[in-house]
Amino acid sequence: MITELAEKLFIDGAWKAGEGARIPVENPATGELLAHIAAAAPAEVDLAVAAARKAFKSWSRLAPVERSKALHRLGDAIFAEADAMARIMTLEQGKPLNEARGEILKLAEACHFYAEEAVRIHGEIVANTTTDIDSLVVREPIGVVGAITPWNYPAELVGWKLCAALAAGCTIVIKPAELTPFTALAIASMVERAKIPAGVVNIVTGSGSKVGQALVEHPGVDKIAFTGSSAVGLHIQRSCPTIKRLSLELGCNCPLIVTASADLDAAVKGAVRRSFRNMGQICIAINRIYVARPIADAFVGRLGEAADKLVIANGIDRPDADVGAMASAEPLNKTKEHLADALAKGAKLIAGGGAPEGDAFTRGHFFRPTVVAGCTHDMKVMTQETFGPLVGVMAFDGLDEAVELANDTPFGLASYVYAKDMDEIRYLASRLDYGNVAVNNVDAGIMNAPYGGRKQSGVGYEHGREGMLEYLNFKHVRIRYGEPKGR
Repeated sequence: MITELAEKLFIDGAWKAGEGARIPVENPATGELLAHIAAAAPAEVDLAVAAARKAFKSWSRLAPVERSKALHRLGDAIFAEADAMARIMTLEQGKPLNEARGEILKLAEACHFYAEEAVRIHGEIVANTTTDIDSLVVREPIGVVGAITPWNYPAELVGWKLCAALAAGCTIVIKPAELTPFTALAIASMVERAKIPAGVVNIVTGSGSKVGQALVEHPGVDKIAFTGSSAVGLHIQRSCPTIKRLSLELGCNCPLIVTASADLDAAVKGAVRRSFRNMGQICIAINRIYVARPIADAFVGRLGEAADKLVIANGIDRPDADVGAMASAEPLNKTKEHLADALAKGAKLIAGGGAPEGDAFTRGHFFRPTVVAGCTHDMKVMTQETFGPLVGVMAFDGLDEAVELANDTPFGLASYVYAKDMDEIRYLASRLDYGNVAVNNVDAGIMNAPYGGRKQSGVGYEHGREGMLEYLNFKHVRIRYGEPKGR
């Protein structure tokens, strides 16, 4: 399927051979070339935006129940092709095949969730000071959306934007990451299969600095929906030449607090899952852990043992592996840099610390899940987003100290707590300055609840009804009534 999608753009309901330079896409587990994509030329970006603008006129006027049916068809098509789409994702991104399939199924879930929300776009009537006037507050779709998506979750992070936008009545031009473009192009194939009208969904490939920036600067784009680094998010905010609505889901440096009352086994299990799943390449990955001093040694020992037991493999060869290859050399090198910094400043290596042994790992971007303890806030692992399979652990002596350490960051996307004492839970949950706080679990984001960050972790929300509202404008219609004729 990758061969069929190579060097193609999806514009106005049709596949077009891209005119721009060819960009290689590699398998991160083997280093082998998968295929090339075409960098969309400026004229092709213009075509995609024009197609979306034209389609908006009819799509936005379509009865919500018809948009709902279209999204249900899309969800059904994606579900039917989950195995094939998962294989594409594993080949270009590196996560194990079973995990990739789970992500595809979550994409299908997003389609069905927003299909149901599409028919629940409500307005209201606001009382006025006199009885002859009504104020109607209605919601209308914003227009054309430019979606710029990352490589770590190449299906879900397209889907959150695509499904919410379409449910609201918007049309969309998607620019996927150049590391993982074929998953997005496979989604375009499902759009075609679901018979979603031409121009409603368009996909252009290429670099963020050129193709993504062209969408940011395009006068025909009404909203930018971006997931990625805080630095790029800030650049987008600064570089919009016209006023646009923005949804920016950016980076974080997510903390976990483990109190003395916590279920230690559950805390270790949660820490391993959220620190190392997808090789730590998650915006809400646990980067740093603060543990009550009386249980710190026991926690660190168990965490190290659990990390060492994780199975790492080529996700195609071992579909049920715990972790696969990292997506590219860039996050791998950053992980190594943060580890070296921590060890140089006195941290103790507990688990991992290098590439796994064996010929199967020599050509890919592999690194063992790594735990360091005895950390301080002088270390990068505790103060910067690593975005790799590395977590630092530090002991604390009181809840006030734990909160101060956890909030000592410019970011505010997600935080985690393990505790059994309800007073501790209430105290911590109310003081952690994060958009998402998960207590005794590590699923900070679920489809039916709003998901968004604070501070430098972004603006706007995805997931839930709130995710769809990000694609709607409010309109106030104030009507004065007279006496009816012939009364």
